[in-house]
Amino acid sequence: MDRMEHACRLLQEVVFQSRAKQAAGVSLARKEGSAGGTCGLGAGAALELGLSPPGHESFLALWPQGVAPTAREQLERALAQWVERQDAFDRERNHFLRDFRRQHGFDRTQYTPELRQAFDSGLESVNSAAQLARDQAARSILAL
Repeated sequence: MDRMEHACRLLQEVVFQSRAKQAAGVSLARKEGSAGGTCGLGAGAALELGLSPPGHESFLALWPQGVAPTAREQLERALAQWVERQDAFDRERNHFLRDFRRQHGFDRTQYTPELRQAFDSGLESVNSAAQLARDQAARSILAL
């Protein structure tokens, strides 16, 4: 795995860990009677920098000697920003899916070829933008 792949995996792992923290917060809020978010992602991105084993492996592959304190602050800021951006992309994807399905129905087997193309294109647009942004974020953490 090259450095870029490790950087992308690190970004992905930080999002996964943050999602777990966010989901726990949403679950607790619902138990306590708080409304929370309505689209399944909660009120906002939750940052969790504790890494899973694959995330820790990628961190060590990128910075085997560790990260200097000033660079660590920059790295944590960059990771926090990525979690927020990924949260926004996930919301955009979920809202696209919700809106498309409300307008055209949930059963994709009933979509005309034109509707299937519109569905696939819309989803690909969000996914491509997210991948491009992830690659840019990976390059920015590699520059630290």
